[in-house]
Amino acid sequence: MDRRQFLLAGSALAATATLARPVVAQTAIPARIGYIPIIGTAPVFVAQGEGWLKDAGIAASFTVFESGPNMIQAFASGTIDFYLAGIAPLAVARSRGVDVRVVAATAIAENVFVAAPALAKFFTPGTAPAAAFKAHKAATGKAARLATQPAGSVPNTVLQYWLWEVAKAEKGDVEVVPMGIDATQQAVLAGAVEGGIVREPALTIVQSRNPGIKLVAGGQELFPGQPGTVLAGSGAFVTKNPDAVQKLVDSLVRAAALIAKDPDRAAPHVAAALGKGIVDPALIRKALVSPASTFEIDPRKIIEPSRAMQTYQVKLGSLEKELPFEGLFETQFYERAVRTAG
Repeated sequence: MDRRQFLLAGSALAATATLARPVVAQTAIPARIGYIPIIGTAPVFVAQGEGWLKDAGIAASFTVFESGPNMIQAFASGTIDFYLAGIAPLAVARSRGVDVRVVAATAIAENVFVAAPALAKFFTPGTAPAAAFKAHKAATGKAARLATQPAGSVPNTVLQYWLWEVAKAEKGDVEVVPMGIDATQQAVLAGAVEGGIVREPALTIVQSRNPGIKLVAGGQELFPGQPGTVLAGSGAFVTKNPDAVQKLVDSLVRAAALIAKDPDRAAPHVAAALGKGIVDPALIRKALVSPASTFEIDPRKIIEPSRAMQTYQVKLGSLEKELPFEGLFETQFYERAVRTAG
């Protein structure tokens, strides 16, 4: 065999060896995500629906919860890897030894206050909220029952802030009634309560079913700079899978841009997750562009408002003392995402 034949034979053997080598498929990283059924979670479901999480090698699974405080228990036990809900319970969880890291926001100023028809009629033009509550009490002999999520949650905190610090309502004129998200929606619709804190898509749903339900106060009125839904990962997951977390946050930035640019395309993904075939996709689409829907992925924008909210929780007594935020927010994933996108 001459040198040329030898080289050709060697090349052929090498090619055969390469072809024969087994191809090892990249294993997708499981990510168990707990969430509450509100429109503020939309960026995650748009990213999932568009296939971006799958393309990033993330096998996401989802579990629904009634409130953030309820979800914390599952998070602490290791049942879920990500928490997708309001910011308020997370500092408390961290103070109790739960290693949780906020890697992105998804929405802000989501919580709004609505009045059922029996109370709405007292909110006439020029009538201050405190006067409206007082007029309702005078007419009915009963305090207005206002539904919201449990103590320690964002909805509960912003309702009380608005009642006592902004509206200056009399304590005897209102009664705060803790209940879950779905229960609040049904109670407002049924007239079982006189008002409540809702988020989209509940706002669009209740007003479409009963136009007599009135939007009384928007998110910024309830609590200036109101922090909303965040995506927080367990310390173990974030430390072990930083590339997956980065790709997840990258996908959220893309998703927020898609919602703003093409809500018609985004709506079916969100409807599939939140509507479960029950809610008309057209309602979900309307909720995506509602004044109560502001999608924001930058976690840096909610750090100071979250501190202010925590300070108020101490005043309310739902939190014993202010807790340190050090280590709670990991903003580098968002910062890298926008640098890459830009």
